[in-house]
Amino acid sequence: MNTDDRLLTVDEAAARLGTGVRFIRRLISERRIRYVKLGKHVRIADSVLTAYIEERTVEPVRSRRAGYGLVA
Repeated sequence: MNTDDRLLTVDEAAARLGTGVRFIRRLISERRIRYVKLGKHVRIADSVLTAYIEERTVEPVRSRRAGYGLVA
């Protein structure tokens, strides 16, 4: 986490990921995402969400169609 990194509320993190608040709270309770506890408030660094997205991004697999362009 960078020192100039913006800390997001749970609502803001959910909006950034396009999910519900319950999903973010589950990530926190299962400790699947890093967070900052400020008293009773929970904050998630913007860079943590960026890393979470990058870790779960699946690259497409290019497959060659069988028999395409081949002559028997």
